[in-house]
Amino acid sequence: MSEIRSDFITDYDALADEWWDPRGSLAPLGWIARARAAFVPTPVTDTATLVDVACGGGLFGPHLEGKGYKVIGVDLSQKSLEVALGHGYDGVVRSDISWLPFPDASIDVVTAGQCLEHVRDPYTVVEELCRVLRPGGTLVLDTIADTKIARLLSITVAENVPLPGRPPKGTHDHRLFVNRKRLIAVARAHGVELTLHGLRPSIRDGLPFLVRRREEVRMVPVGSTAVLFLGVGTKSAS
Repeated sequence: MSEIRSDFITDYDALADEWWDPRGSLAPLGWIARARAAFVPTPVTDTATLVDVACGGGLFGPHLEGKGYKVIGVDLSQKSLEVALGHGYDGVVRSDISWLPFPDASIDVVTAGQCLEHVRDPYTVVEELCRVLRPGGTLVLDTIADTKIARLLSITVAENVPLPGRPPKGTHDHRLFVNRKRLIAVARAHGVELTLHGLRPSIRDGLPFLVRRREEVRMVPVGSTAVLFLGVGTKSAS
């Protein structure tokens, strides 16, 4: 069996110029970013801060425009952070996402999109997301489940069928996909009760996208969380 990769960051450095290509290999991350933004609450203060963990090239930024947050992006790819600064971020920080350079209970909203499935220990990252979140603050994350169907769709199909938006081969390692029960348990142990929501691309949008009649595909809710899912929770006061 091959070694588990620990250098996925090299992929995103090499792809930094593709972040905003609507038909490039990173395009689906933008579709998911829009779905994630729907779960970001209205800020309760004029000084509310949102930290977007693994922000990449800033695909989440435009969806936060006008919400009233100070938006800080965190990523390990310096090239991607430079791109993010031009897309609605008030500041960026280069950091490993398993150690966030913020004090305990200091952030109003923490978001983490499509990153847990690229790290050796996603549960340590979740602990860190919960640590920096203030009581009453909101955590929003999305990732891929550790199921056979997720492996089939996210790797066997997505990385091999020559369609627009296809991720490069080797983008995912199924051994890093996230166990939903353990995810919920870890978040709960650190004060956040997560509710999971299944997502999938809209078939209605997907077909026009393939024939170049549409530049974006909406993500729609589904009952199953067995492939792509989004988790949302509020940190308890105790």
